[in-house]
Amino acid sequence: MIKNNVVRLLEYIGENPNREGLIETPDRVIKSYDFLFSGYKKDPQDIVKTFDSDGYDELVLLKDIEMYSMCEHHMLPFIGKAHVAYIPRKRVVGISKLARLVEIFSRRLQIQERLTNQITQSLMDLLDPIGAACIIEAEHLCMKMRGVQKQNSTMITASLKGIFIDDSNKGRAARQELMSRIK
Repeated sequence: MIKNNVVRLLEYIGENPNREGLIETPDRVIKSYDFLFSGYKKDPQDIVKTFDSDGYDELVLLKDIEMYSMCEHHMLPFIGKAHVAYIPRKRVVGISKLARLVEIFSRRLQIQERLTNQITQSLMDLLDPIGAACIIEAEHLCMKMRGVQKQNSTMITASLKGIFIDDSNKGRAARQELMSRIK
């Protein structure tokens, strides 16, 4: 059935799905979508294993994580980088798991605002840190290829939780450290 839907799309855009170059396209699209939307089949709890922090309570930051997602409004890609940080309370996580969290949530139909928040909320739920943050910088092909066609636009979203939104001196210092380190 899914294969027939891809054939219908090819016909809709004016193509001949029986043309030599397109005969295997429905199968390739299905395989591609299985990968591009694989985040629906993954649960962050299944990939995150935590460890005792051994008293470490300073900033942990993985920056410039390559990120690819699909806009839920036009099903076109948005591409960028994520910066994910937390300050441990008692538990830490293997650093590659931060990149895997980005991957799980970005491999779904998304809006960038939700994606940013899902990553941060997941860290809060899984680690109970003092604070968690995610900042994403991305270029949206729906803005570049169609619509307003603004080629040099970048969208930046931030989700700050815990100490990072605290208005105390410690909170301001945590935000300042985070922002200075992602530049």
